Amino acid sequence: MSKINIGGQAVLEGVMMRAPRSLAIAVRRPDGDISVKSETVIPLSERYPITKLPIVRGAVALFSSLATGIKALNFSANEALAEGEEKEEINNWAIAGTMGAAFGFGILLFFILPLYLTKLLVPVIGDSNIVFNLVDGVIRVAVFLIYIVGISRMKDIQRVFQYHGAEHKSIFTFEAGEELTVENVRKYSCLHPRCGTSFLLIVMLVSIVVFSLIPKLWPFYFKAGSRIVLLPMIAGLSYEVLRWTAKHDNHPLVKMIIAPGLALQRLTTREPDDSQIEVAIKSMQVALELNGGHKDDRLVV
Repeated sequence: MSKINIGGQAVLEGVMMRAPRSLAIAVRRPDGDISVKSETVIPLSERYPITKLPIVRGAVALFSSLATGIKALNFSANEALAEGEEKEEINNWAIAGTMGAAFGFGILLFFILPLYLTKLLVPVIGDSNIVFNLVDGVIRVAVFLIYIVGISRMKDIQRVFQYHGAEHKSIFTFEAGEELTVENVRKYSCLHPRCGTSFLLIVMLVSIVVFSLIPKLWPFYFKAGSRIVLLPMIAGLSYEVLRWTAKHDNHPLVKMIIAPGLALQRLTTREPDDSQIEVAIKSMQVALELNGGHKDDRLVV
């Protein structure tokens, strides 16, 4: 079991943990009890061998994580409601619509808006393709950071970030081979090199390189459309970078590379209390028990 790579996600008043062949969502209910939902997962790589290929596996991981994450948020939102409040499960079509809307909003905010703002700056920055893409990349990263800082000030999001910290601490404890107790988990860091926050930052940086290959003379709508088309490839490349850094995170050069991602996690994680750590531990224990000792290469925390 010590060699299994396990990842997770913070949800409303809880944590989802994902093992290679299972996932579990643990949520602290208003009455103090911990509600758990778990299920067995068949890896896509077993049904579709092409998803094992480099780059392809990263793009698949991105979209599957989005779908799983929204389902987990739906469950946690219902369980976290106070007693007596109406609870209603969201159907698959609603989940698909929510995922599509969230994905579309992300593309508009982090990819189309920076392109449009850079286009407006052309009279100032000149006609250089290199300068254009650098400015575009800087604006994209700036929008991303402003967004993270903005949501981090919301009270409800701060609690989610505490559960994010509990998730990371629990994973560190498991990776160290220690017993999953509150005392053991508490001593570990909230900052994990395989965090999805670091992955998003890598996406922003990789996109600067990839988008520089798009001809500057293309019309705006061609450039905008190409960014959407190229996004799966960017996600795949970013995933491979994340895998590589995770395997060599003790190397001095790699430590320098992952430092910005770890620094960004100081915004997306908070120190959890003991009750939140208990929820993360419960989620991991159920996921590992259901997983049954299988091994896989899942990397994103």
